[in-house]
Amino acid sequence: MHPLNKKVKFMKDSIDFGSMEIPKLFRKLLIPTVLGMVFSAVFVITDGIFVGQGIGSDALAAVNITAPLFLISTGIGLMFGVGASVVASIHLSQGKLKAARINVTQAVVVSSLFLAVLWGVVCLFAPQVAVWLGSSERLLPLAVEYMYWFLPFLVFSALLSSGMFFVRLDGSPNYAMLCNAIPAVVNILLDYVFIFIFKWGMMGAALATSLGYILGAGMIVVYLSRRKNVIHFCRVKLSKKSMRLTWRNVRYMCHLGASTFLCEAAIACMMFAGNYVFIHYLGEDGVAAFSIACYFFPIIFMVYNAIGQSAQPILSYNFGAGDAMRVRSAFRLALGTAVTCGLVFFALTALFNHQIVAMFIDRSYPAYDIAVAGLPLFASGFIFFAVNIVSIGYFQSVERARPAMMITVLRGFVFMVLCLFGLPLLLKVPGIWLAVPLAEILTFLVIMAIYYRKHQWVRR
Repeated sequence: MHPLNKKVKFMKDSIDFGSMEIPKLFRKLLIPTVLGMVFSAVFVITDGIFVGQGIGSDALAAVNITAPLFLISTGIGLMFGVGASVVASIHLSQGKLKAARINVTQAVVVSSLFLAVLWGVVCLFAPQVAVWLGSSERLLPLAVEYMYWFLPFLVFSALLSSGMFFVRLDGSPNYAMLCNAIPAVVNILLDYVFIFIFKWGMMGAALATSLGYILGAGMIVVYLSRRKNVIHFCRVKLSKKSMRLTWRNVRYMCHLGASTFLCEAAIACMMFAGNYVFIHYLGEDGVAAFSIACYFFPIIFMVYNAIGQSAQPILSYNFGAGDAMRVRSAFRLALGTAVTCGLVFFALTALFNHQIVAMFIDRSYPAYDIAVAGLPLFASGFIFFAVNIVSIGYFQSVERARPAMMITVLRGFVFMVLCLFGLPLLLKVPGIWLAVPLAEILTFLVIMAIYYRKHQWVRR
């Protein structure tokens, strides 16, 4: 047996990526990962519910205006998380423990420094950025207030996003779940206290969320600081040679994880373009209605992402070990799970659209009826979305960054923008809601073309 496999068997959650049966291994990773993502979803939904019910429809729209900035931060964290974990998984499969630890340390340090500088600069120009993101004069004060209390803490959001990859790779998916669950509970409590008791408005909503991210990131740092774990922080040298190697490693991580960043950026693009289109056709009430879909869409993405993230270490480890059969088995299992979830999500959204909208805003707001009519149309693409996200994750996990990048760019930018601005010209308001599903269907057709032409999914 490989010496690393012996060590992995004594990890916290008894996970062996190299020999455990694929269905059992996938379940061990999937259940806590999905639960963790559910808590992340609660994190997101709670903010929307408290903002909508406690501050109002305009506040909900203002948060949606600033949401692309959050998604960019999360995307950068996921990019480094995926890139570093793929590289580290392959190193672990080859017994190179020190190299895996160095990759993880470099990912955390470089991404944190970059985001601290980025959001510091953006805060200096918050009003201009809010206008550029599509804010109207009516929404601008609320959007800027939220940004001032939210942007400085997004570095912790990114650290939480990337850190959970490393914790799962170390064989502790249950701890990774807690890193989502505990901050979610804290966020719910603080949202209630800050918005309904202290009456702090947008500042309270932003601060509650930020403190939750700080707590989750702190848990990640504590875990990765324990030297008894296989994956832990190590000291990185500051010599010229080390800096060159760090730059090389970071570039490769970003290359592998770029598709994940673009998946998040695609949601930001959807919100950015959607805000412009909705405000053009339906004004601020349209943006408020769209914001409910935008709270809902990342939740679906989180579950699909959880499925992909659960498969990722299995795929990458066995790809590095040269076991193509286990790679194929893991991918098919992930794909079937995602499609099943897509069917369930579509059915629930179509059946309970009134109840979903009522969680966020009162029936007295004009945005209520707009959202109720639009959500089932919006949800019609969830099944195709499932296949697309898991397929992108597969290509990344086996170091095939080029097809992953091509699919992501087409899906999230080319098709999305064309559909959002083009379909309403033909179908008016229903066309706005159907734009995202159409973009997912077009992406699915591209993936099918790749499959039938080159068989890249399951063959090397």
